[in-house]
Amino acid sequence: MSPRYFRTIVADPPWPIRWEGGTGGRRRRPTSLGYKTMALEEIAALQVGDLADPSGCHLFLWVTPALHREGEGARVVRAWGFEPVDELIWEKPNIGMGRFPRHCHEPLLIARRGEIAFAGPRNVRSVQRWAQPHASHNGGKVHSAKPDAALDLIEQVSPGPYLELFARRARFGWEYSGDESLATIEMAGLAA
Repeated sequence: MSPRYFRTIVADPPWPIRWEGGTGGRRRRPTSLGYKTMALEEIAALQVGDLADPSGCHLFLWVTPALHREGEGARVVRAWGFEPVDELIWEKPNIGMGRFPRHCHEPLLIARRGEIAFAGPRNVRSVQRWAQPHASHNGGKVHSAKPDAALDLIEQVSPGPYLELFARRARFGWEYSGDESLATIEMAGLAA
């Protein structure tokens, strides 16, 4: 049975993005992302704060560069009952989606609720590198699977129990929910 509250939550919501792929200059066409997206209001309405340990909790929220610039990540963090405190930028090994400029990075917004301290290494740089190909383990499809190094780092600086929302795969010692993983928890409004 999974714990009711978590001290560390990682979320990678299916942000409402539209990717125009294709080649040949003007011959661009809408291309499927390979997963269902959610509206910003739907993401903000998720009761993630109900899963946070009342004594304090860290939240790590992956956000697209465009939504990060618009402040939508911080808006979602606050709607979930957390306060943004910092961010890491993850450099991708391949070129991201879109036209000019092509995004080669992804922000990881760091937030907290309560007076829970961060532990572990103090010399972590604000820019990290993906240590594995940017693809999920779901038949080799390129989704928004995140590097294992991100969760390794999170385990070094944040206490358990751990929860990953919108997970692409299972991780030992973590509870998780997501339509590409065998969910260990259920949450209303979350794709399972």
